[in-house]
Amino acid sequence: MNPTRTLHDFGQSLWLDNITRDLLNDGTLQHYIDELSVSGLTSNPAIFNHAINNSTTYDVDISRQASPTKSAEDRFFDLALADLTRAAELFQPVFARTNGIDGWVSLEVSPALAHDSDKTVEAALELHRRGGKPNLFIKIPGTPEGLPAIEAAIFAGVPINVTLLFSREQYVAAAESYLRGVERRIAAGLNPAVASVASLFVSRWDVAVAGKVPGALTTRLGIAVAQRTYKAYRELLASPRFLRAANAGALPQRLLWASTGTKDPHASDILYIKALAAPFTINTIPDATLKAFEDHGEVDTTLDPDGGDCERVLAEFLKAGIDIDVLAAKLQNDGAQSFVKSWKDLMGRINSKGIAIRKAS
Repeated sequence: MNPTRTLHDFGQSLWLDNITRDLLNDGTLQHYIDELSVSGLTSNPAIFNHAINNSTTYDVDISRQASPTKSAEDRFFDLALADLTRAAELFQPVFARTNGIDGWVSLEVSPALAHDSDKTVEAALELHRRGGKPNLFIKIPGTPEGLPAIEAAIFAGVPINVTLLFSREQYVAAAESYLRGVERRIAAGLNPAVASVASLFVSRWDVAVAGKVPGALTTRLGIAVAQRTYKAYRELLASPRFLRAANAGALPQRLLWASTGTKDPHASDILYIKALAAPFTINTIPDATLKAFEDHGEVDTTLDPDGGDCERVLAEFLKAGIDIDVLAAKLQNDGAQSFVKSWKDLMGRINSKGIAIRKAS
């Protein structure tokens, strides 16, 4: 059996961490769905920046949209929604078959709004309206400023992918924001079945401590943090608070593993896929990792609901001088800043491409 299908049968969803117009046009995404059990996808500014920079397939639309009265941001969302609505249609059969558990695509609000909760909510509502697809997640960062926006967006009925989570504590804060939004809907007599996922970034932990810890701890931090978070996730799903909400019709906010492409050239290229197999979770992975797992992937066990040896491993990192809480906050802040940089680069690229195309025409 195909390793990706085996992983699917273990109860984990595989989503693609990529979107390009070429993937849509040449049938690659449909192939991933049909043959590799891919059942959703995620996007971010860096992904779109790379896609637009490395393909001419966007040029016609960029030229058509070129207008001194239309901002680069508006033009970008036109381009992104054109791709993501096509992808959402490809995933519609999965969405229908799984009753909305799978088959999602994700679009991020402008990272420039990361410190403005009210504008983030406004943007989430508008993007979801423009997308017009029931299987479109809007991504909001799980930063301190993003938490009120997550609650408000869920209360407004917008499906949310909470991004930029790095620790158990950040995950729990995001999950509580989701639950508050759901509970407000229940109290208001509204349908509480608003979908959400919480995305924990994994590999960036190991990048951050590379060369700073004993060799025996290499590539072990991200997995240990994920194990600890998985325990909290399972505890939340079994909690009286969630069960009360579920009894009123609420959906569980699924845990998603993000940033699971291996960065260490000396480590296995499927390290985080094999280590993080777990039922009722999602692993969103780049094309290269997906193909590697198809070629030589194997799954022989799933994550232990009680966190396995994570606390022992994390204690070893503490002995090595790594403060997990401090590093988690830094990783989230650095991630937010990185997305802002990618966003600015993307806006500049759309403007420069538009000018170059107009000059050439």
